[in-house]
Amino acid sequence: MGFAARTKLARSSLTSQTTGLLLAVDAQRRHRNGSNLQTMPTPRRLYTSGTKLLHPTVASWPFEAWGMDIIGPISPKSHSDQQYILAATDYFSKWAEATAYREVKAVTVVYFIRTQIIYRYGVPRYIMTDNGTPFKNKVMDRFCEKFRIQQRTSSAYNPAANGLVEAFNKTLCKILKKTIGANKKSWDEKLGEALWAYRTSFRTPTQSTPYSLVYGTEAVLPLEVQLPSLRVAECAQLRLAELESLDEQRVEAQQRLECNQSRMTRAFNKKVRLRSFQKGDLVLAVRRPLLFTSKIGGKFAPKWEGPYMVQETYTNGAYKLVTSNGSELPITNGKFPKRFYP
Repeated sequence: MGFAARTKLARSSLTSQTTGLLLAVDAQRRHRNGSNLQTMPTPRRLYTSGTKLLHPTVASWPFEAWGMDIIGPISPKSHSDQQYILAATDYFSKWAEATAYREVKAVTVVYFIRTQIIYRYGVPRYIMTDNGTPFKNKVMDRFCEKFRIQQRTSSAYNPAANGLVEAFNKTLCKILKKTIGANKKSWDEKLGEALWAYRTSFRTPTQSTPYSLVYGTEAVLPLEVQLPSLRVAECAQLRLAELESLDEQRVEAQQRLECNQSRMTRAFNKKVRLRSFQKGDLVLAVRRPLLFTSKIGGKFAPKWEGPYMVQETYTNGAYKLVTSNGSELPITNGKFPKRFYP
């Protein structure tokens, strides 16, 4: 063996010994500081990939269930100082209502539900919201109790639980961007036009427009008036036939909606890595500013806090956690905790 080969072999042996020593030291350090290492940064996929099965909200008839959300604050404010949009979407027909406000409080939400939903479409069975202060309060509780409305809330940091209205928010903002042009402060004036465009647009889950599922016919568009169409000329005869077939159309839309939700559920659940906890388990939770008083800090700060104890489990994959002194945390979605090993 030549000198160069012997030198290379020696370096390789030294490198292997050094690597082994470092691994041994690191293992001892991990053993000593195991609880601390559990709170250090971990790959994002560990807590953002699916850990719970998808449970889509299903409505069997128009206006049975609504999803509500707040868009804003919007910058710039409108000419009339509006900076929020309170939006609601029907889970069956995808029909949407939205109104601009300067601020959204509990009384604002109650007034919106009363005037924009109940007085127009009747009392719903369910209303899905997040845990924001305008939605979770005593005023809202009394209102829902009066009309026997079941308010369902999504767990914190889990917008997918109210995915329908979240998707509508994105679509509405895209339409507004195209309609306001250069006058950015006119967005509240264009809100009605944007809603009309959305309501008369084809929705993939139902294979229909929201307008047709609500009224039993398609809306007459300006183009059909400017360039007279056969549908407008024979409107009276077509209207009667469309009303007779409305129930059948809604049944077909319900079937398409269920098939679409089943397809999405299967696709989502294939990627799920089930993670479940029992009452009394110790867990760590991803640090989130809205849930915890301490700031997240820099790049090297722990990304997990705890340990916490699981006080209660819910069928939808959420958990109620408590601290060591018994203080309760807001309901936490199942994708945020991980098991703690003492």
